[in-house]
Amino acid sequence: MRRDKPAVSTWEGLKVIHPKAAGLDIGSTEIWVAVAPDRTTEPVRKFDTFTPDLHALADHLVACGVDSVVMESTGVYWIPVYEILEARSLEVFVVNARHVKNVPGRKSDIQDCQWLQGLHSVGLLRGSFRPEGEIVALRAYLRHRAGLIEHRAAHIQHMQKALQQMNVQLTQVVSDITGVTGLAIIRAIVAGQREPQQLAALRQPGCKKSASEIARALTGNYRPEHLFTLQQALALYDFYTEQMAACDAEIERQFTNLKPICDDLPPLPPSEKRESHSKNAPSYDARSYLYRLTGVDLVAISGLNASTVQTIISEIGPELRAFPTERHFCSWLGLAPHNDVSGGKRLRSRTLKTANRAGQAFRMAAQSVAQSPDSVFGAFYRRMKARLGAQQAIVATAHKIARAFYHILKHRTPFHDLGGEEYERRARERELKNLEKRAAKLGCSVVKNSAAVAPAGSF
Repeated sequence: MRRDKPAVSTWEGLKVIHPKAAGLDIGSTEIWVAVAPDRTTEPVRKFDTFTPDLHALADHLVACGVDSVVMESTGVYWIPVYEILEARSLEVFVVNARHVKNVPGRKSDIQDCQWLQGLHSVGLLRGSFRPEGEIVALRAYLRHRAGLIEHRAAHIQHMQKALQQMNVQLTQVVSDITGVTGLAIIRAIVAGQREPQQLAALRQPGCKKSASEIARALTGNYRPEHLFTLQQALALYDFYTEQMAACDAEIERQFTNLKPICDDLPPLPPSEKRESHSKNAPSYDARSYLYRLTGVDLVAISGLNASTVQTIISEIGPELRAFPTERHFCSWLGLAPHNDVSGGKRLRSRTLKTANRAGQAFRMAAQSVAQSPDSVFGAFYRRMKARLGAQQAIVATAHKIARAFYHILKHRTPFHDLGGEEYERRARERELKNLEKRAAKLGCSVVKNSAAVAPAGSF
């Protein structure tokens, strides 16, 4: 019996998708530009990085008929180039440098820009996500604010170290030395007060330790070099606190400039969450501004607060057009598992390392609900911790919170927490159904013992 030979298709090669593409290799002092050879007599040119040179670069691209430009995200050097080219109505792609590695042994600036132009012309590069201009400005303010918090935290540690060196055990009698009581005592010490009883009299009524205990802890070995360090650290702490207040005022102004999602939003209901009184919380009403921008109260989601929600919105924007599904969204956040498959088998599954700030915000939310007995996410975390361990449970819970965030923001539906008890009840029902199915396959049946009730979270 004669068998027909399978049809052999001829590979036609890579098709040009962006014929008017250009590739940029950006450095700190020079920029190399490559365009298609058929668009100019000089396909590769070098430009300096001064602002007039960037405008000359834009003029050169427009003169060559370029409509699509690709560049690597090299430090912060690409940002002014991106903004100037975008203002000239050019489509700009910023790609991950790890995705465009050149052939080993052939690395140069000229080859890099030509390599970028060639890959982009055949559609092999995918641009990184970047929100709209006004959201980018808000993101810059919030990232700067996060940096101020980090710098201020270092000076809190300096104050703790100076106190410890003088054996002033303030950290043992107050939970936070930058609280009302702690700062009042530190300012009195810097002002020259050494009497323990006088310092202990600055205790606020809410302190758990008595005045006598605080007085014992404040009997220190004061030395001038350590007092000088304490004074300097306190001054720097106050300076960064003032800078944060100025930054908050600028962020609030940026929020007011953003266009609301609609003009007839219903009033924002009172928050059901307990006020955290965090020193790092924004001084403005961030919850109201976020509700005005998105049309839904995202702060109501368990584990999220105004600070984390505004960080997430500043990274992704109020719309989710860039993420068709929640799977795309969680993958971009770095919360979805990455599967390595070979020969039809999954070799390993893991989440990739990422510096995504929105993903970190969801991880922080997962940590905050870990011990919450009334949250569905807290109950989910405890079940995952028993199976996978604490580290993977944090990622799994962050993934679950991110999916809820995506659904609420996309469909503009209010958040409703089922509660830990209801989650455990449903989980137990699923477990019983699975046991019944497994028993039926083995020709057995499951007999429920109503007298023995399993505790919550155990099966």
